[in-house]
Amino acid sequence: MVYITTQLLTLITFFSYLLTSCVTYMNSSLLIEWDMLNFSSTCVTIPIIIDPTSMIFMSTVLTIATSVMQFAKTYMINDKSMDRFIMLVLLFVMSMMFLVLFPHTIALLLGWDGLGITSFVLVIYYNNPKSLGAGMITALTNRIGDVMLLISIALMFNEGHWLVTNIWNNDVLHWTGTLIMIAAMTKSAQMPFSSWLPAAMAAPTPVSALVHSSTLVTAGVYLMYRFYPLMESMLLFKPIMMMVSTMTMLMASASAMAECDMKKIIALSTLSQVAVMMFTLSIGMPEIAFFHLITHALFKALLFICAGNMIDIHHHSQDLRLMGNTTAQLPSITAAITIANMALCGAPFMAGFYSKDLIIETTTMLMSEKNTIIMVMFIMATILTTAYSTRFSIYVLMNHTSSPSEGKPQTTSIIVLTILAISGGAITNWLFTIPICEPNFSVMAKMTAPMMITSGLILGSFSTLTPKTNNKMMISSHCFMWFLTPISTHLMPKITMILPFMELKETDQGWSLIPSMLLDQLSVSSSPLMSPLMSAQNNSMMSHLTCATIITCWTLSVM
Repeated sequence: MVYITTQLLTLITFFSYLLTSCVTYMNSSLLIEWDMLNFSSTCVTIPIIIDPTSMIFMSTVLTIATSVMQFAKTYMINDKSMDRFIMLVLLFVMSMMFLVLFPHTIALLLGWDGLGITSFVLVIYYNNPKSLGAGMITALTNRIGDVMLLISIALMFNEGHWLVTNIWNNDVLHWTGTLIMIAAMTKSAQMPFSSWLPAAMAAPTPVSALVHSSTLVTAGVYLMYRFYPLMESMLLFKPIMMMVSTMTMLMASASAMAECDMKKIIALSTLSQVAVMMFTLSIGMPEIAFFHLITHALFKALLFICAGNMIDIHHHSQDLRLMGNTTAQLPSITAAITIANMALCGAPFMAGFYSKDLIIETTTMLMSEKNTIIMVMFIMATILTTAYSTRFSIYVLMNHTSSPSEGKPQTTSIIVLTILAISGGAITNWLFTIPICEPNFSVMAKMTAPMMITSGLILGSFSTLTPKTNNKMMISSHCFMWFLTPISTHLMPKITMILPFMELKETDQGWSLIPSMLLDQLSVSSSPLMSPLMSAQNNSMMSHLTCATIITCWTLSVM
């Protein structure tokens, strides 16, 4: 079944590239309405949009899905539930196609919810306590975005339609845009919803290569790209998104410097780059953000597949400190990891260079005189990106630990994605209807990117040589993503579990469980002439009012 699925995906990918070439050559957009159901006077139609943006993104997703399935043939060869895994991956890809091709918000919700449900099932695939906990965090966090999208669909009743392409600017739709922004932040794991992304690494590595490169994480960026005309009209969209994305970028980069789990480092790298895309949207450059989304998907999928090969060869050990000396024994993986990390850093003429260098130069020109704090945080995050990429390469390629020579890496998908990681940026730039040309930047703006890369290389090299710090607070802060992980996994579930328990005990099962201190402070003294029955009724009513008041105050404070 794996062989048939891989061949089918290859054929579909080939036809998608042909359709992409035709659409971009004709420079046209098609809106096709499919009459799915028609009886009496009721007609249920689903619109399908075919334009250069959707076709380029769909071709990228299908290319990565084909490479992932090719890699899964080797990585999961001994898995007893291989057929179930293949069906889940196909459902995941199909949900992404719904999200990309449907401009109708209700039909788009099918893809949005499909991504959330299938990602939950894939994260808990191994059925151990770690994966079950990670799946619950993933599901509950994405439920917030689902609710926001449902409320935005309800608010769009005022428009009389649910088409993304025909949204008008009015006061009600400003609330719709706010809800869509929150939904995109949850799906793309922006602060304070970032903790589920590294936890989702409990899924099989082929799933991580698909989820964290071009599908689930980038779905929020793609949604905001589609709704960008509405977002741009919102007064607070740009400052809020700029601050949130910059903090996420810095937090993810700093946490990656303190992490030793190979898959979590790449996941935090994805979080950092998704924050770069959000930041690019906040400065008014949606085309460059989409450009970086495509190029990032190519080299990040390559990095995940190389990491999966390393994990497979090292008997499923993910500790970065136990790997090394792969240059002689695994030359293909060594070359691919080096190319992927160079593309991530924005090295010249790699896929990431065409988008990331343009983002750095544009940010330097636009933000240097407007917001110094944001500019400093952006520079620090970019330098740390190069630093943790250098640290990753040094540990994998030059560490003294010897790598085992047994095991054969899956080279077909690595070769395909390596070629795309080198040439994908230039090809994508040519495919754009209006090529992204660089304006006339100053010399300082042109020198910013090389200076950042050089600083990151030096910092990453010294981080592997200098002794480790003994500051436990700083280590815990970076390892737990600025304490977002314990807040999301311990504090919030505890609060949400305690309040329903209080409501059940105090309103349904009587008043006697209220602490005596609370009763002494809040109860009303009854008359000595009052009968015991009336006293019990008054106390019960007071306990109900007390519990309802506590729950109402907490709910209003959260809202």
